[in-house]
Amino acid sequence: MSFPKNQLEYISCVPDHSLTDIVESIWMVKNHSDEKKEGIIVPDGKIDLFLLAVENQNFEIFISGICTKPIVKPPFPRSTMFAISFHPLAAEYIFKQSFSELKNTKQTLPPDYWGFSENDLSDFETFYHKACKMIASLLQKEMDSRKKHLFELIYASKGETTVKDLSEKTCWSCRQMNRYFNTWFGITLKSYLNIIRFSSSLKQLKKGDLYPELNYGDQSHFIREVKKFAGVKPTILNKNENDRFIQFSLMPET
Repeated sequence: MSFPKNQLEYISCVPDHSLTDIVESIWMVKNHSDEKKEGIIVPDGKIDLFLLAVENQNFEIFISGICTKPIVKPPFPRSTMFAISFHPLAAEYIFKQSFSELKNTKQTLPPDYWGFSENDLSDFETFYHKACKMIASLLQKEMDSRKKHLFELIYASKGETTVKDLSEKTCWSCRQMNRYFNTWFGITLKSYLNIIRFSSSLKQLKKGDLYPELNYGDQSHFIREVKKFAGVKPTILNKNENDRFIQFSLMPET
């Protein structure tokens, strides 16, 4: 997929089937433009690992935790970015560390992290297979079936569920689930459900449907939630002037 207007080149691939509980997608964005403009990243409930090379600047690998608000991204003209978007379970089963301190922020990693280097940015297909192989090698511990079921229910509902309902379906107390989310991700389960519901609403906003399709109380509630996570009203997000909103710009038309 390409965007000639702003000279963005975008590719996104789903992971190997064995990794779908851990990885949402592996993707790349190449910016062929010299234009320097900030972008905005809106919450999507993922943990992201990035490899970034900007022309005439240093190569960088960094990781970001779950976002609960819009994050301003510095301009990266003439750049190549490869990324792995992880489901939250990756915190425990791949990275084996809490991401509570990385909420709404990022951590720079060594430039040879996981054996990656700037050379890996020369071929996306090779990077894809290398990433899948590395993640599979790190996934040694069997995942808790209750946690897997919890996230399956969250994604299947598009965030249109309650903590109480999830507790009943997973046989996991509300208190235990919230402790798990706060410990590993720095947010409550209810906050995460709101993020997933907002993220699921982006497709309808992309199509120009400005009225809530998910279980928002009313139009005013929907507008408040969009402003909370995107920083603007639904109408402004839909216009997306100058492709300011990164995920929105790269989302395929439906």
